[in-house]
Amino acid sequence: MRKLALALAGAAVAAAGFGGMADARAADALTLQLKWVTQAQFAGYYVAEAKGFYEEAGLDVTIKPGGPDINPSQVIAGGGADVVVDWMPSALATREKGVPLVNIAQTFNKSGMMLTCRKDSGVATPADFKGKTLGVWFSGNEYPFLSWMDKLGYSTSGANPDIKVLKQGFNVDPLLQKQAACISTMTYNEYWQVIEAGMPQSDLIVFKYEDQGVATLEDGLYTLDAKLKDPKMVDKLARFVKASMKGWDYAVKNQAEAVDIVLENDASGAQTKEHQSKMIGEIAKLLEGGTKGPGYLDPAAYERTVGVLINGKSDPVISKKPEGAWTHAVWEKAGL
Repeated sequence: MRKLALALAGAAVAAAGFGGMADARAADALTLQLKWVTQAQFAGYYVAEAKGFYEEAGLDVTIKPGGPDINPSQVIAGGGADVVVDWMPSALATREKGVPLVNIAQTFNKSGMMLTCRKDSGVATPADFKGKTLGVWFSGNEYPFLSWMDKLGYSTSGANPDIKVLKQGFNVDPLLQKQAACISTMTYNEYWQVIEAGMPQSDLIVFKYEDQGVATLEDGLYTLDAKLKDPKMVDKLARFVKASMKGWDYAVKNQAEAVDIVLENDASGAQTKEHQSKMIGEIAKLLEGGTKGPGYLDPAAYERTVGVLINGKSDPVISKKPEGAWTHAVWEKAGL
């Protein structure tokens, strides 16, 4: 009994030390839906779970991997999650369609999205995109691409589009097999898949969205507007955000250990240590540049993203500036 009492006392001290926000008596359940499969893109959340940061915060967090057939906004709208990781273009488009997603923290400060092209396709600059086939992910990932093409003045639909859009699967085969001149890649994932498949970097040319002035905010944490009306849920979300950012800080500073933790959570067994090690290194770069601290959504970056999405000449991603699409209330309560 004495050991049990000491254990309970220790748990109470740990919870009290986490900003005074945790309730040591019982862990609060919370479900996080990821945007994609288990990989280093989400290392901070898996690290927070493995290192006990969520437990210290009085939380019992369930992390649900995503996949090609899983739409985070649909999951949370259906009650299957409390928080989702999503890209802002997708979240804002979804909000305009009636699912009231709200950004409560912004994990990535930079975009990792780019087009990777074969030099032998004749593409040297964006002016060479016209008449070419470009691979694009859909399910919400197409919005930044469509905004960029619109900015360039290229049509992507109709009887005679300037660009032939290939609905890209979640692999790099279209580039390897010359089915497309360029494909969508992330700096931390698919680009390295191309290299690992045997194509030398010297045979490739990349166009980063950041460099083209069309970057939009990617991995952020979103919940539903209704949840933010409950003070207890706001407290729970604040503890979650604080513990998650602690997990990200640890992951960046201990990348090899973070990769091992990710691999331990990969039920599919599809991920490799080599690829995940490259990924965590590139992911760390996307977390850099926060204006006020980890998880802080920079209003200027938000406005830039909205501008990219709304200023399309022919087919803008969103038709009007969103209202209430983000809040600093949770971040401020987290004390970051």
